Amino acid sequence: MTTRYLIGVVALAWVGAAVAGLAQGPAAALKNPIAASPESIAAGKQAYTRTCAPCHGTSGEGGAGNDLIPAAPDLTDAAWDHGSSDGEIFGSIKNGIGPDFNMTPFKDRLKDDDIWNVVNYLRSIAKKK
Repeated sequence: MTTRYLIGVVALAWVGAAVAGLAQGPAAALKNPIAASPESIAAGKQAYTRTCAPCHGTSGEGGAGNDLIPAAPDLTDAAWDHGSSDGEIFGSIKNGIGPDFNMTPFKDRLKDDDIWNVVNYLRSIAKKK
């Protein structure tokens, strides 16, 4: 192997790690300030039913989508393309995921506590491994 090749490989690995770190960002470090109590989960279910179920389905297993809107992902499985920590899920709900995923921000429709309750509810309906 040449030195130039090794430098290229190391540079690509460094850029990849930096980009992966940016994807996680500061949201990954956010801690859920609301305990996952029965009351929080019940409140989260109410907020989820009002605001999330129209796209993600009442069970959280995803929506069908159509020609204009891609299918909403399953929120009960282990695959979270936009981060799986409580903070990242909170950020996705609060700030939306766009433009390709058509998930609008809910920051103007849900208070932070309501979003954290939804996070707790989603954790409660997750499929067990």
